[in-house]
Amino acid sequence: MKKIGIIGGGAMGSGIAQVFAQAGHSVVLYDTNQEALDRSKQNLANTFVKLVAKEKYTAEQAETIQNSIEYAQSLDAFATIDLMIEAIVENLDVKKSVFKQVEAIVSADCILASNTSSLSIASIASSCENPSRVIGIHFFNPAPLMALVEIIPAVQTREGLAEEVKALIQSVKKLPVITKDTPGFIVNRVARPFYGEAIRILEEGVADAETIDFAMTSLGGFRMGPFELMDFIGHDVNYRVTESVFEAFFYDPRFKPSFSQKRLFEAGYYGRKSGRGFYNYAEGAEKKEPNQAQVLLEKIYKRILLMLINEAADALFLNIANREDLDTAMTKGVNYPKGLLKWADEYGLENVQNDLDKLYNYYHEDRYRLSPIIRNMVKENKSFY
Repeated sequence: MKKIGIIGGGAMGSGIAQVFAQAGHSVVLYDTNQEALDRSKQNLANTFVKLVAKEKYTAEQAETIQNSIEYAQSLDAFATIDLMIEAIVENLDVKKSVFKQVEAIVSADCILASNTSSLSIASIASSCENPSRVIGIHFFNPAPLMALVEIIPAVQTREGLAEEVKALIQSVKKLPVITKDTPGFIVNRVARPFYGEAIRILEEGVADAETIDFAMTSLGGFRMGPFELMDFIGHDVNYRVTESVFEAFFYDPRFKPSFSQKRLFEAGYYGRKSGRGFYNYAEGAEKKEPNQAQVLLEKIYKRILLMLINEAADALFLNIANREDLDTAMTKGVNYPKGLLKWADEYGLENVQNDLDKLYNYYHEDRYRLSPIIRNMVKENKSFY
């Protein structure tokens, strides 16, 4: 796979193009919008000015890498590519239309991949005459900096392709994990409680956003609290992913979106990018001091952690990915301080079972149901590692 075609000149597509160009591949970056291509080319040039200044590359190397990317407004430029990666809007109909167009241009051996973060690869593949060559290759933003890449074979994907793609991703110095084609894959599935349970705690009036964030950073060691992170990602993105995962899981209450976040989304309060989200980012706006009562902080931290552990355990129970890939995905994809299954062992699986059962007995909501794998492991006195 020497020549790579990327569809989408936005931040994600441009980042993926940079990754492959830096690894010595020829890249064709396609977008219908010439302004997007011009912006991508200029941003890459600016990036390499900084990298050369930091002595990461020589000026000659930087020039070679930049010259290896062709910027195209016609899909005909894809006639000789070996791998296509689509990185456009998260709309299934649009993606299917693009795959159909590309398949008519590329060679019979060309692999067709989507960078979707949560949509069905099987559904995308169904638009192709030869769906066996379709696979998911999900980079995380910003692609040049984030190590993790989720590889998602569909039910139609030919046997062995996932391993071929895994070797390719390793060759460009990224860290691949293989996951089943289920909503959210690993990261966007397992991470949902970090946001959802935090909002639930806020809505119940247990604590304010500042206190919840402080609990997760001070006790949990997370780089950002859930409300800071949602505001950073943007509620236009985070809420939509939550909503799509909820729908895709046939409205499983574990993934239920919140009205609090929906109202922010509807109001256009997307977070940092709009100046307001859960927090106010206007100049001079004051942030409240968190409540630092230890008992309250422990209650918040444990409740969110338990929900994360349970989700990771359930993903293992349902064979979404293996143990190592599940933990790697969360530490390298969203920078969690520990893998959740390792964290579960530290917390004690019997403690996880007892504490989650208390939540379930209090709420009587399916949201708090314990994964059977934890109950079985407690009975058999086993641990994840």
